[in-house]
Amino acid sequence: MSLNRLIEKIAETQNPTVAGLDPKLEYVPGFIKEKAFAEHGETLKGAAKAIWLFNKGIIDAIHEIVPAVKPQLAFYEMLGIEGVKVFHETAEYARKYGMYVIADGKRNDIGSTAEGYASAYLGKVRVGENEYEPFPVDALTVNAYLGSDGITPFTDACKKYDKGIFVLVKTSNPSSGELQDKLISGVPVYEIMGRLCEEWGRESEKRYGYSGVGAVIGATYPEQIKEMREKLPNTFFLIPGYGAQGGRSGDLKAAFDSRGLGGIVNSSRAVMCAWQKEKCDEQDYAGAALREIIRMKNELIEITGEIKLK
Repeated sequence: MSLNRLIEKIAETQNPTVAGLDPKLEYVPGFIKEKAFAEHGETLKGAAKAIWLFNKGIIDAIHEIVPAVKPQLAFYEMLGIEGVKVFHETAEYARKYGMYVIADGKRNDIGSTAEGYASAYLGKVRVGENEYEPFPVDALTVNAYLGSDGITPFTDACKKYDKGIFVLVKTSNPSSGELQDKLISGVPVYEIMGRLCEEWGRESEKRYGYSGVGAVIGATYPEQIKEMREKLPNTFFLIPGYGAQGGRSGDLKAAFDSRGLGGIVNSSRAVMCAWQKEKCDEQDYAGAALREIIRMKNELIEITGEIKLK
């Protein structure tokens, strides 16, 4: 089961973090942009090349101590076809290092459209006698607002191709409560969605106690993290909102079980922009990203303790 591999990688690195690769050009050091623009001009292709060089440098620096990366598709799609190519290259490059790749696309639909998304990111596509994996990723974030019709194609692909999904449950953004906190028969929407995650993951193998259907629960809502951990014992959490969005490590202790398992914490801007925060030489941007990852790892290990598989 796909999330077993992620859990094993977390234990191997003793690091419950995922690096969010959500790059904007303003995050990229000038020397990288100059190189890319000299080759391709100030074009979408030039911007995409700059993003690729930036991502590659960060992955080279952090891959030994970070179990996973999470590229957010929007930052690649906004550069058109050249950006989508860089998303593919980034995922493929991280996988070569053995990193677990989560595509953050929040895909959502039903029927053949959902099957198309599932094939693209979690499965394979048949062309004549051959099958191809369109995007080399291990898991995908999904929006389950359409209910089971919109989830079954993804869980089917996960079972067939050993992939995983993370369902939006309680997101980290300030306005999430406008819908997610609303009560239905006295129960908040996020809790109902979380219970569905438990149900959708019931049949998947749970080597370490967690199913192949994970939940996205924001670090900015520690009370909901505690509540959902108690009510969703078999659901692994993807936890955004740490760092730049205001989430703190002390708020996350309840996400983890006695073995230090149960969740992985995402940091994006704090990692990518570490060189700007440090005000270090821009040539050392990847070193700054590594130093931020080490700082974050040490902070989280203080609350999880040693991470064990048993």
